[in-house]
Amino acid sequence: MPVHIRAEASDYAPAVLSHGDPRRAKYIAETFFDRGARVVNEERGALGYTGTYKGKPISVQSSGMGCASASIYYNELIQLGAKRIIRVGTAGGLADGLRMADTVIAMSATPDDPIIGHLTDGEPHAPTATFSLVEHAVTLARERGATVHVGSIVSAALFYDPRPGIMQRWKDRGHIAVEMEAAMLYTLGAIKKIETLCIVTISDLIEAAAGTAERISDEELRIGVDRMMEVACDVAIA
Repeated sequence: MPVHIRAEASDYAPAVLSHGDPRRAKYIAETFFDRGARVVNEERGALGYTGTYKGKPISVQSSGMGCASASIYYNELIQLGAKRIIRVGTAGGLADGLRMADTVIAMSATPDDPIIGHLTDGEPHAPTATFSLVEHAVTLARERGATVHVGSIVSAALFYDPRPGIMQRWKDRGHIAVEMEAAMLYTLGAIKKIETLCIVTISDLIEAAAGTAERISDEELRIGVDRMMEVACDVAIA
């Protein structure tokens, strides 16, 4: 039994959704899973649930914020038998043309967090999603009428970043959004040989030059996240 997920291997499905907020695990299980999902982890308040979606096994596990926290939960999920982990969350939009509640599917995630280098012994590495999952997610989202953006994102080390101009430099190099965990997921996916994908909903529009941001309304966020979750659940069980 792992240290932070107090569960046995049989408690989790091979396909796991992961996100930061523990309350969202409860919301996902109650809103999207078939009836009868059960709590499989409550340690440190990091809620995990297992149930079925369209009759197929699926789990959801919260992982906290940032690569350091996420790495604990991703590693322990893999120890418990996870073969496919899909991060679902929110992100700040950098690219021109993004709108609130748009869906971003991350092909790759530039690691701004230096702890990623500890996993690769300091050697260069490009954290990249599993392409078949990217392809399937894009197809499903577009079929359902979502506005989808596909490209590279940044996994930032700091939420409150004091570096002047950093958002503009990320934007200038073609990054479309910024969040805090995908680079860790994609790097562990490569090392541990599991399938990985990150799908996020735009919750803030960042004015990169000024370093300011506009925040989404609660209702817009709910609609955008629900639309993202329907795609993520279908990809998870595919």
